[in-house]
Amino acid sequence: MMNDKMIRINLYKVLRKTGVPRDRIAEDASYENDMLMDDIDMTCFLFYLETKFNLAIENEVLPRINSVQSTISYLQQRCA
Repeated sequence: MMNDKMIRINLYKVLRKTGVPRDRIAEDASYENDMLMDDIDMTCFLFYLETKFNLAIENEVLPRINSVQSTISYLQQRCA
C-alpha cells in the first residue's frame, strides 16, 4: 500500500531510470510528445514500472498510460 507521495517519488525514479531528463518530468507531461519516448522507451518504462510497483499492467490498460498524470491515476487505483 502506497500513499500519493510515495507513488509520485517512485514514478519519478522509474522515469529517471528510463532516461527521461529531469526537466521534462512534469505532471501534465505526455510520454510521447513531452518526454519524446518511443516504443522502446515505453517498453523499458513499463518494465521498470511493473517491477518497482510489483504489479502487472494489463494490455488493455496500456493505451491509457500515456502521461504522468494518467500513470499516477492508474497507480492510485492499483496501489491504494
